[in-house]
Amino acid sequence: MDIRVGISESAREIDIEAEDSVTQEAIEKLVADAMTSNLPMMWLVDRKGRKVGIPVQKIAYIEIGPNKAERRVGFALP
Repeated sequence: MDIRVGISESAREIDIEAEDSVTQEAIEKLVADAMTSNLPMMWLVDRKGRKVGIPVQKIAYIEIGPNKAERRVGFALP
């Protein structure tokens, strides 16, 4: 699962490639829980086991989608 987090007042996004076992619903719940509990940081773990801390108050947006390797690019013939 690919997660892209936009941080307010920052030109760069945080891109995290999570384990395949992580579901979109689990990520949505983690974000919602972090926002409602007023935690200062939300911690995510990437595919390599690295922990990434994201300041909850600075989250501008979050995109959740399939891994880049799973995306197909191609052309259809009529």
